[in-house]
Amino acid sequence: MPTLFISDLHLHPSRPATIACFLEFLQRQQGQAEALYILGDLFEAWVGDDHPEAVYVQVRAALKECVDAGTPVFVMHGNRDFLIGEAFCQETGCCLIADPTLIDLYGTPTLLMHGDSLCIDDQDYQALRSRLRDPEWQRQALALPLEERIALAQEARELSVLNTQGKDEYIMDVNPEEVLRIVKANRVRLLIHGHTHRPGIHKLDVDHSRATRIVLGDWYQTGSVLTVDGQKRQLDKLACP
Repeated sequence: MPTLFISDLHLHPSRPATIACFLEFLQRQQGQAEALYILGDLFEAWVGDDHPEAVYVQVRAALKECVDAGTPVFVMHGNRDFLIGEAFCQETGCCLIADPTLIDLYGTPTLLMHGDSLCIDDQDYQALRSRLRDPEWQRQALALPLEERIALAQEARELSVLNTQGKDEYIMDVNPEEVLRIVKANRVRLLIHGHTHRPGIHKLDVDHSRATRIVLGDWYQTGSVLTVDGQKRQLDKLACP
């Protein structure tokens, strides 16, 4: 059975087609995949595991069904859903993994990342990321009333749109030297990440050896999934309803 990788679904009530596509995808994979890895930004925003959004009830239930059917689901924090916690995992059966995480993928040492930490040329974003990932900041944020957290999340979404306008494309993409540094530091030959919404398979020259970087696509217009087994790696678009 294959192992599947997806990221950047950005599920939100304003995108019902994306939610429907993901629910159908999960139903097809139940018991048919060795594992499913979601490498960040499953949700457009997550204000805590007490998030009241009704459509997310379906998502959590579908994840639980997938796990119960024999396909384990591993979830990594993204820059939009970094407040996913243990209650979510207990409800869905998903396993929360660190960013980065090193795995053995059919004999290939592989590093999994969300990808935002590779975009080091965007110094303003990196400063914000450092603050938002601070455990004390998160503790204080989760202590706020639910209504206030929802309002802050909406404000953050609007600011994110404004902040990306006018920025050069290269600033919001990964830094090539940082990619090579991370690959060498972790002694891997395969790096899989999302975040940039620029799907592709890139060959790397690391100390005169070959390595590969695979970038997962987003799910705004169509689904994106990487399928890996012992013989091949295939990055596909999914037809959504």
